[in-house]
Amino acid sequence: MNRFYITIPAILVLLFGGVYYRHAAAGRAVLEASRAAGILAQKRADEARHALDLQAQADAAQRLATQRTDEQKKEDDRRARWEADTVRLVADQSAAEAKAAALAADTARVQQELTTLRAAKDRLNAETFALEKSVESALIAKRTAEMEIQRLTAVLARQAATLTPH
Repeated sequence: MNRFYITIPAILVLLFGGVYYRHAAAGRAVLEASRAAGILAQKRADEARHALDLQAQADAAQRLATQRTDEQKKEDDRRARWEADTVRLVADQSAAEAKAAALAADTARVQQELTTLRAAKDRLNAETFALEKSVESALIAKRTAEMEIQRLTAVLARQAATLTPH
């Protein structure tokens, strides 16, 4: 019986070890296969991620290029509008300066004409005043002559009345 106590457990340990070794080897093979599949899946995922990253970088570069092109176009449009506005403003300024020069010349001509007309008016006023003065002088002389005639007539009538007997 003593032998059985050592032999049976030793046989059972050997049997269990063999079963364990077979199952462990199969488990290791499955584990290695799953590790290999995991590594392969990881590589594929990394490659897919890398491809997506490359695609994302290409898209970002394309968006950046499009954005820069749009910004450049906007800047060119803004500069073209600014230059057109500058040209228009210069043309407007030239036209306004020409109009101002024409109006200044017209103003000078009108002021010269006004000065001439004022001088003519003053001359006519002086002539009118001189004529009115001579008319008044003639009227005064006429009234004076009429009064002299009346006075002489009155004197003659008084002398005639004193000379004639009644």
